[in-house]
Amino acid sequence: MIELNKETYEEHVTKGSTPIIVDFWASWCGPCQALGPVYEKVSKEYEGKLTFAKLNTEEFGDIAQDLAIRGIPCMIVFNNGKEVDRIIGFKQEDALKEEIDKALAKI
Repeated sequence: MIELNKETYEEHVTKGSTPIIVDFWASWCGPCQALGPVYEKVSKEYEGKLTFAKLNTEEFGDIAQDLAIRGIPCMIVFNNGKEVDRIIGFKQEDALKEEIDKALAKI
């Protein structure tokens, strides 16, 4: 799991060549806190297919604002620096995997 900041965001998302999913979250967000363990568990099942990362919107709100994120948790799948899909809100494990699989099918 990669914790993104301004420098690593550009490296992994904007210039990255591997598909990546970024969880935009904040410490005060209850659904974000509930999603954390689910996101972590699911990440292990996609090793080699999809990179999992997190970005704290409290610290890097400008990135979230640039992406027009209006609510969190919001997970965005990127490929070659371009947004492929968004997964909004808390998801249980099976629902999250289903959404991720749909996003990966678009790549």
